[in-house]
Amino acid sequence: MRIALLGPVAWRTPPHAYGPWERIAGLLADGLVARGLDVTLFATLDSTTTASLDGVCPHGYAEDPTMDGRVWEALHVSHVLARSAEFDLVHNHLDWLPLAFAAHWRAPLLTTVHGFSGAGIVPAYTRATGSSFVSISDSDRRSGIDYVATVHHGVDADELPFGNGAGHLVVLGRIHPDKGIHTAIETALRAGLPLTICGIVQDERYFAERVAPHIDGERVVFLGPVGPKQRAEVLGTATALLHLIDFDEPFGLSVVESMICGTPVIAFGRGSMPDIVDDGVTGLLVETVEQAVTAVGRVAEIDRAACRARAAARFDVGRMVDDYVDLYTTLIDA
Repeated sequence: MRIALLGPVAWRTPPHAYGPWERIAGLLADGLVARGLDVTLFATLDSTTTASLDGVCPHGYAEDPTMDGRVWEALHVSHVLARSAEFDLVHNHLDWLPLAFAAHWRAPLLTTVHGFSGAGIVPAYTRATGSSFVSISDSDRRSGIDYVATVHHGVDADELPFGNGAGHLVVLGRIHPDKGIHTAIETALRAGLPLTICGIVQDERYFAERVAPHIDGERVVFLGPVGPKQRAEVLGTATALLHLIDFDEPFGLSVVESMICGTPVIAFGRGSMPDIVDDGVTGLLVETVEQAVTAVGRVAEIDRAACRARAAARFDVGRMVDDYVDLYTTLIDA
């Protein structure tokens, strides 16, 4: 079975810090190789993988202001399209652009829908002919798209050792209003616990007006984007991860990473959170800030070892790889 993984090129694979789509593409590529599949990962040329690596983008365009992401993504897709006849299946992790050419791929095309950045891109999915679609949570499915499966993301537990917690809260994600960083700050201050914030600043005005004024290095600490080792340390030493989002998140990779570390999650029960968080076992689902503050006081009731065990059973990278191998086989044999 020859598989082409069409990865994103905003960041290298795996990313040094931020880059959730790149992280999943990298884990999947290495996992498929370990299963004995012949895999080519199309990603930035500075990526590291046990699969064969190919591409045209020298490094992540998000890391280089001289690179136009639209141009490099188009060149990237064109390169993979030209080689598509060499493979039994092309697995797209690059959002909507490859779907514009869905009728021209010379191998079956499978697209994992990592999320919709806005309603404007939905026609690329609903009008595409020639691609099968995978959702990453049942809650993120859109009408008019013919999904063949839901495959939850997986993570490498070896990168996320068990932690005992140390009395602080953490929020990990893009600094953007959607991610509810300001709500996490309010919750932590009201609960009387320090908060560590990790993530890239995606909305400069929001950061300046709603986040930065609270950063004092004691009650609220901002670390910026963090790589795998530091992320595991921050998550593992936290009492809880606050995920008080203001949109219907399609999955929430940081949520799974936290639970794998044994750190429970306090999350608003919207989007994929009821699918991902086992309420009372791996975290607590709440509806208001008041409930979130109360949950901070209750989170010690959750057994951290049981939290890790449940999360590992549901979200280990091996399970994700197995799910995709089964799906590849079905699509190729159809």
